[in-house]
Amino acid sequence: MDETDVEQVTLALLDAATDKDSEVQEQVRKSMLTLGKQQPDRVLAMCQDYLLKHPKLLVTHRVVILQTIELIVGCRIEEISYSKIKSIISLASDEMTRSKDVIPDWQQAASNILVAVGNKHINDIMEEILSKFQPGLLPHFFVVQTLANLSDSNVYGMVPFLNAILGTMLPMLNMAKQDNMKWVFSSALCHFSDSILEYLANLDKAPDPTVRKDTFSSEIYAAFDILFNNWLQSRESKLRLTVAEALGSMCHLMAGDKLEEQIPKLIPAILSLYKKNNEHYIISKSLCQVLDASVNMGSRVLETQLDSLLFALHQQVSAPVDYSNPPTIKNHNEVLRCFSILAISFPDRLVMFVLQKLENSNERSRVGSLAVLRHLINSTTSTMEGKKLLILASIRQPMADHSNKVKKRVVQVISAMAHHGYLELEGGELLVRFIVQNCALPDTYQRSHRPTDPEEVTNEALRTMCDNTLHLLTTTVGRLADVLWPKLLYYLTPPQFSNATTPLCKSLIVLGNKKKNNQEPSFNIDFTQEVNLPSPQTLMVRLLVNAAFPFRDRGHGAPSLSLLQTLSNNIHPNTETFWEKEIPPLLSILEESTAESLDKKHWNEKLLKLLSKTLATIDDDKWVCQLAAEATRYLSTYNNAIEEKSFLYQCIGMTLQQSFNKEVVRKQLQEVLLTARHNDAVEREGVAIGVGLCANSHLEGTLAKLDEFGKSDAFKKSPSIFNLLKERNDVEVEKVKSTLILCYGQVALNAPPEKILNRIDQDILRSISKHFNTKDLTMKLSLIQSVGLIAKAISECVKKQGYIFTRKQELITVMLDFIKAEPADSLRTPVRHLVMTTCANLMPLDPVLSENESFDLLKVCVNSVLSLPPETHTPEKTKEEDILDPKQRKALYKDTLAALQELLKSVLARDPTPDGLQSVFKHIESWLSSGQDHERERAITATAYILAYYLDNLTVKNMVSFHNLGALLGRLSPRCSDPHPAVRTAAIDCIYTLLYIQLRYEGFSLDHKDEAVDSLLPLKDRLENPDHSVLYKACSDLTKVMSKRLPQQQMTTLVFMLFEGLVDSQTNCCRASSVILNTLLKNRGGGLQELVPEMLEVLHVRLQSITEEQVRVAAGQTVLILASQHLQIVVNTLVNQPLPFDSWTSEMWMALGADPIVASQIIEMVMEKIAIMAPYIDRKESMIRGGTTKVATNQPLAMTCGLKELLLNGQSQEPAVTQFPRLFSCLTVRLGASVGVSAPKDNNTKHTVSVHVAGVAADALRILLARAQLDEVMKRLDEDKAWDLIKEPNTHITGVTLLARAMSKHAGPRLPSIVECLCPSLNNIYECQRVTVTAFFAELLNHHVVTELMLIDVLMNNMMERISDPCCTVRMLSVRGLGNIAEGSPEKVNKYAKELLAAMSSGMEEKDDPGKLITLEAMSGLSKVLLYLDKKNVHLLVVYIFMKIKPFLESENDEIRCAAIHLMGNLSKFGSGEPVFKDQIHNVLVSLLLHLVDPNPQVVKACKFAMRVCAPVVGSEQITTMFQNHLHEDKSLHYGEFINDLTKYLIQDFPGMLNFYHISVIQFFKSNWPEVRAGAAMFIGFLLGNLPEEHLSHLNMGTITKGLVMLLQDPDPVVRVKAAEAMGHFH
Repeated sequence: MDETDVEQVTLALLDAATDKDSEVQEQVRKSMLTLGKQQPDRVLAMCQDYLLKHPKLLVTHRVVILQTIELIVGCRIEEISYSKIKSIISLASDEMTRSKDVIPDWQQAASNILVAVGNKHINDIMEEILSKFQPGLLPHFFVVQTLANLSDSNVYGMVPFLNAILGTMLPMLNMAKQDNMKWVFSSALCHFSDSILEYLANLDKAPDPTVRKDTFSSEIYAAFDILFNNWLQSRESKLRLTVAEALGSMCHLMAGDKLEEQIPKLIPAILSLYKKNNEHYIISKSLCQVLDASVNMGSRVLETQLDSLLFALHQQVSAPVDYSNPPTIKNHNEVLRCFSILAISFPDRLVMFVLQKLENSNERSRVGSLAVLRHLINSTTSTMEGKKLLILASIRQPMADHSNKVKKRVVQVISAMAHHGYLELEGGELLVRFIVQNCALPDTYQRSHRPTDPEEVTNEALRTMCDNTLHLLTTTVGRLADVLWPKLLYYLTPPQFSNATTPLCKSLIVLGNKKKNNQEPSFNIDFTQEVNLPSPQTLMVRLLVNAAFPFRDRGHGAPSLSLLQTLSNNIHPNTETFWEKEIPPLLSILEESTAESLDKKHWNEKLLKLLSKTLATIDDDKWVCQLAAEATRYLSTYNNAIEEKSFLYQCIGMTLQQSFNKEVVRKQLQEVLLTARHNDAVEREGVAIGVGLCANSHLEGTLAKLDEFGKSDAFKKSPSIFNLLKERNDVEVEKVKSTLILCYGQVALNAPPEKILNRIDQDILRSISKHFNTKDLTMKLSLIQSVGLIAKAISECVKKQGYIFTRKQELITVMLDFIKAEPADSLRTPVRHLVMTTCANLMPLDPVLSENESFDLLKVCVNSVLSLPPETHTPEKTKEEDILDPKQRKALYKDTLAALQELLKSVLARDPTPDGLQSVFKHIESWLSSGQDHERERAITATAYILAYYLDNLTVKNMVSFHNLGALLGRLSPRCSDPHPAVRTAAIDCIYTLLYIQLRYEGFSLDHKDEAVDSLLPLKDRLENPDHSVLYKACSDLTKVMSKRLPQQQMTTLVFMLFEGLVDSQTNCCRASSVILNTLLKNRGGGLQELVPEMLEVLHVRLQSITEEQVRVAAGQTVLILASQHLQIVVNTLVNQPLPFDSWTSEMWMALGADPIVASQIIEMVMEKIAIMAPYIDRKESMIRGGTTKVATNQPLAMTCGLKELLLNGQSQEPAVTQFPRLFSCLTVRLGASVGVSAPKDNNTKHTVSVHVAGVAADALRILLARAQLDEVMKRLDEDKAWDLIKEPNTHITGVTLLARAMSKHAGPRLPSIVECLCPSLNNIYECQRVTVTAFFAELLNHHVVTELMLIDVLMNNMMERISDPCCTVRMLSVRGLGNIAEGSPEKVNKYAKELLAAMSSGMEEKDDPGKLITLEAMSGLSKVLLYLDKKNVHLLVVYIFMKIKPFLESENDEIRCAAIHLMGNLSKFGSGEPVFKDQIHNVLVSLLLHLVDPNPQVVKACKFAMRVCAPVVGSEQITTMFQNHLHEDKSLHYGEFINDLTKYLIQDFPGMLNFYHISVIQFFKSNWPEVRAGAAMFIGFLLGNLPEEHLSHLNMGTITKGLVMLLQDPDPVVRVKAAEAMGHFH
């Protein structure tokens, strides 16, 4: 290749080196490097020349070129000629020092070249550099910098020079006045020292092993002197740090005596730097080196510096460490290293210092001291051995610190101490206590928007750390087992450690099980010796109470139970086998539960049962009595955990139940009643249950104790002499009374049934009835509960013996008074629910209530509950009462409503007859149609509940009818459509139950199943869906069932009730009423003729104001009956309704489709009208602008709308199928005449009607296809989104094509009659209709089905006729249709060969073709037809067609480009063997190759296809194979590799055509597409890269070079990148 071409290219690349696009810059550098690697000397020479010729080049530009030189030198140093190396050295040296000012980027780049060369040619470099490093003259900044970098990169080459360099440098140091020069000298000295130390450390590898440290000592000391005495005091911090770093490195090279001399000055100087600089890492590193050097040479004066050193280092170690900032972490580690180095020489001083510092309460100081202590414990084990007790004593102070940061460090120190044997020593247990204390930390109180401290240690983080530490100590430090077992048990019982229970239990389980399995004697605990430990009884109680609340305190339930099992032998030997059986199932329950899912009541019962059985298994009354006493004493520890305390009372009650010692029972009951905190409701209930449990075994003793307590001083208002209950005020006395009242209730419930009845009146009621007139809420609640419990107890006993409860009415009256006193507008207390539960418990007891008493009871309770505001309603907060939280409120509402239902049930149970049912229902009835959702829901739920109960308990007596059935159904059935889902499903339940009740009254047996009634239950699921059609169907089904089962005499009542239902407060229920009415009348209306006219009138009026779907549907059925009598009038009326039809009118039309005869008549009428009426009129847009708009005519539009609605009715299928071909053709033509047509104006408002004219026709057609059950056609059209396309003017043809395609594929047999109906429309005067039909026919020709159906001739003749249609679109479609024959019926192609070729040729020459659409169709069509034409028909035309299509290859229009390339491919088979055709292929080959990167993916596919099929014609086996292997439409192509390989084959097989090829490619340098321009650059690049020398003469290198240089300035960066890449191939 001509030298000048490479130079021109290199020059262009050098010019482009600072391109504004980073990718181009990158590629330019790569290409320069590629050229440089190939021809290093030449390219380096070019770079040098370029720099010399452009002395004023921008610095950034110079830098890029210098960097390129550095890269070439770096990778080709061995191949560059020595002369070139010399000139590079001198160039770099000159560039580096030309400017006296420091210009970092430029001079650094030059310096880097010298360093790169220096890796091989160190002597030449040193010769050059030392010439600029003359004694007595201050050198250039970068000369010194280069020496420093060289000493780093080539240690063995540089160290031998360093003695001389240092000799020259020393005098210069005093000449340096500028800070930057001082900095560079210091930096160099640092690098030199590090290099010398590295050299000395690896003498075995060094070229001169005689070099020794003292070779440099005197020079280094001289330099040290200047740096230390003069420069370290600089004001510039960067310089100070570099000097300090250098001094640190130099210390190791100084003579020992000199260093010893300097230490007293050096150390204070370095320490003083900490105050002057923010960055401390360099200072600490330097200090560490100084200390290391001093300790290594055994310095004696170091001790004199110890105090100041320790003080400064402590300050450093106490500084916060920012873990996101590496230098602060490095600094911290360096400081700790300093402490380690000092510990070698001064262990005692160091430890004393750290321990004294621990006494300082400053947080940071402590954190730092602890960090050092931990470091020393871990790193200097032997030194610390004798100081363990001292450290143990000193750690106590920081343990008392309140800061979590300090605590965290203390925990880390304790962890280190544990691993080094400190915890076994005396005082070690305090460290364990510290860990446990912090395992018990509460959660951090979350304050909002506090500033976040990156070092903050939250309670959670510290607690987790302590949990992990305790676990580690337990599992990994074996010798600690006897320190931790059994002492950790101590921490289980004090309440302050409760949050640590979980980790404690886990550790104790691990320790205990290990000892147990190894049969270690220390597993058995002697509680008499271990005086600090809680007793076995206390431990058991504590763990049981924990288990009762398993998800509290971080889930302590399961660990507590597991520990109990581990400790069994230590608790009592008898428990071991019993607990092994009982505890694992309890643990399994906890594993499968969550805090929400666990049934707490059931769980507590299981635990109490476990306790009861355990005590029976222990079988030791003395042990049991001790348990009772200790548990009672332990109560006070739970004063801040009331629920736990309440459970403990129950445990005490259960324990006393198991005790035989009556004195102990009496004493403990006394203790419990006296010490209880009666002010708390939960505690009161706990005491009462406990006392009740005790009464199960000790009834007499318990009642006696309660009686005694009731008379005691606790109830006197003066202070008691025993002072046990100090100065109680009135409120507290009421609370104590409340406890007592509850105790009596629980005693009644728990006492043995055979003993309790005769005690109720004389002992229990006598004791509580004196409090009935109280106003105190607490006492009220206790009384209500207690009376309820007594009623429950009596009910249990009555099952076995008769009993008249004389005080029943008196108690009910008291209860109702309590309810009446409650505020009506809110639910804050459980009074209502407790009163109703109690009354329900009292109802079954004799005597029976009178009718009035019963009425009052129900009225008060029902109204009091149903009128409550909704659960989500938040009441106003009053002064005395707090608002309940949502969870509590939800529970209270639920309990209250459940209690009301139970009460209604208990009243009904006393009179289970239709009248009894009515007497309960009348209280609820009015609430069923309330305007409030929540009131209706409560009422219907209660109704469903009592009806279900009524049915379950029904006994039918003779001659009784269920006379209120009609009234109840009339009230309840409309509710099946209530807007509130809960009301709907409950209503179905009610009707289901009512109809079964009726069946029972009709004499059917209890187990009789009625299919019709049972069909109601599945309706409930459907009613959950609020969709109107679902509700309608459900109501309709429901009514059918009702009408089947309803006696005739009940019909009138029901209809009357339903009319009332039409004005229900809920519109949904009005809907349901009308639907139910309609269905009923259809089935049973025969007997109610006189009601018909009135009902029709009501429906007519209602329909216009009601928009609900179901009412309209129900009414539509009524309308259909009218239409069957007056068809013409109904249709005329509906057609004249204003457009667009409202939903009422639409519903009417739709209803008309329900009767096939009516529907068929209407369809016929509409088709006739549409065929003869004008579809639109042309209206002038405005007087000024001219132009016309198509406006639809009213009647055909309205009929199309009506037809659409009618076809929506599924029943219209039969007439639609019968008339399908005519109706399909009619709607398709109507659609063609509707596209782009505006809707007419409304006669009244004069505004345009909002109807999409084409949309209506498209919808009608779509519905017709559905009716004809052409599901596959529908599916295909929906997938293709054809309906959206067919409605709009610009996509209508595509839509029609998709319609024809779907019909051909999935409805072939219907086509002949459709074609027959459509043919006449091809001659219509409306152009739009001709377009639609032509498009439809053109697509039919695409499918073979038309040949099978013998339609081909008809269709082809129609297409031929349309070729000369005045409308351009019709002509285009006819050309398309003719082309399609090749797809649909290829065997017919040769039959029509002449006509097809003529039509396509004229199409390609079409003049009146603004968008070249006809040309495009002609080329695409010809492509398709060619596949099937015989050679004889085409042979003579090949080259003619080729010439015609060649201009289209570079067309701006993607589709035309694509079609032309495709056609060219298809022509290939006709040209094979023709030399002329081969020439034509070579003519366009470059174009095809470059369009492989065309921006349009379809063009790329076409190119791949064309090149693949033309491959055999090219005339090269290699190229043919390559095209056929790589060019597949669906596979991706690595274009670069492809072109690279192809150019190799072109060079081999067509060397004579290279000139033609490269000239063709160069023409594409000016292509409109940047991708193609980039491809052309690549092509040329690879051609050059693969071209042997001998073929170079074929190419015009000048043109290529010029072209690429031009492309390197292309506006598109992709092109510039490829041009630069191509230039890399010039070599």
